Amino acid sequence: MVQLAHVVALAIAAPLTALSPSSIRLVRDRPLTSFPLCAHDFDAHKRTTRPAGRSLALRSVSISGEFPSISSGSDPTAENPPAAAQSALSGPAQWHRNRRRRMLDLYGEEISALERDASSQRVAVPLLALANASLLAMSIWSGSLHPVRVLALAAFPGSMFSLWQLQILHDCLHGSMLDKSKKRVWGMSKRRLQDALLFWGSMPSAFGYFLYLRYGHLTHHTSVGDATKATLAKLFDSDQKNFEDGDILFVAHRMRLKGEIGPKFKLPSLGKGGEEKEVKMSISKSGFNLWRVGRPIRNALAFSVSFLFERVMLVVNDLVVALTGRNYFFPNKPQSFHDECAVYCRCAVAVRAALWALAGWKSLLFLYLSETLWSIPPHPACAMFVTNHGSGTDQLTGKCVPSSSTYAGKWYSFFTLGTNYHCEHHDFPTIPLHKLGKLRNIAPDFYPKGSKDNVFRIMKKAFSDPDFYACMDVGVNLG
Repeated sequence: MVQLAHVVALAIAAPLTALSPSSIRLVRDRPLTSFPLCAHDFDAHKRTTRPAGRSLALRSVSISGEFPSISSGSDPTAENPPAAAQSALSGPAQWHRNRRRRMLDLYGEEISALERDASSQRVAVPLLALANASLLAMSIWSGSLHPVRVLALAAFPGSMFSLWQLQILHDCLHGSMLDKSKKRVWGMSKRRLQDALLFWGSMPSAFGYFLYLRYGHLTHHTSVGDATKATLAKLFDSDQKNFEDGDILFVAHRMRLKGEIGPKFKLPSLGKGGEEKEVKMSISKSGFNLWRVGRPIRNALAFSVSFLFERVMLVVNDLVVALTGRNYFFPNKPQSFHDECAVYCRCAVAVRAALWALAGWKSLLFLYLSETLWSIPPHPACAMFVTNHGSGTDQLTGKCVPSSSTYAGKWYSFFTLGTNYHCEHHDFPTIPLHKLGKLRNIAPDFYPKGSKDNVFRIMKKAFSDPDFYACMDVGVNLG
């Protein structure tokens, strides 16, 4: 299983072979309607109208066959995968694959050069060092500050540095951070160096990004919006080492999903000879069930409370895993998963304990707030976080669009370190973070022009009437 996970990671992270000029077909006269834009849509009507104030609590929904399932042993990221491998992709993932092919038809030489040659090493390594050193210094400084000042420091610049940490490690995971022309960097194989950067580069932190990146992000690219895999029950009950779609852990707080909830816990019988009782518990769904259509402030508060509370539980769970060597939220996963979780949690908890001993509990409060505040309103970064995989409507074709980017100016892109170019990233996962804006300029037919997105308007819309995750309710048109 470990070898299979490495093969999948390498396949997704490996730079793809550039197209030769002779293989590029000139189809610039193709109608614009062939290229749905990854844009925030404020004008198109919802596909279904729900009265204001209606509860969003949903019963279990029967799963349709809209999305193909993933089959093991295939390479869904290959440029021209066989039919069986193509069926391994979810509908939204195949939608991005089709966009990719069309962009390469039009702009193959320029885009392939970015995939083949561009890396973020000269930019990302210094910024990761800056971000982590700043987080460490500010967490120690926070020990002498009033909690209100700790909150302000975490809101800015703490949240920015935490988001940078995530984005740079994310680049590392996809193989777009280290020099693509070299097999060894700094005297180490790139695979070993990437693993070390992911592990140690995610510290200091209160709960950290390592476990999500290590087990849940690469599969997100192949399973996004898959109604048979992107469910809470599947994620927590799975016996696979990797999560089927790690983003479900975040999405469940703010978007509609299909399928059963999780995790499940067995409670011992109170009476003699009684049977164990199975209980389903989901912090994210409990919070989401409090939402009401047309009540953005109420919904934003419910989201913030459930999200913040769940992150507190992650901090506690890290301590439990460090002490027991087992992650009890995922009882069916192989022992190698629990062993790796235990190693990381023990190192991370040791760092946190050292900070507590040195600067007190407010040092960890700072890290916790830095990791969470950028995800919740009214933080500007929340706009791109809560809308990156909705169910937008293309205004030209009326088709469902499963991914979107947020274009709110150069400072916003700097503040988020390119995380806002989310559709671009799913189109070309191995293009590094600082080149995604260039990709948008190379292929203007596929991305909306301008940088005038209003982040507060985006948040208001997202919290007024939440979408299904990545067109999960209607599927995507792959034509």
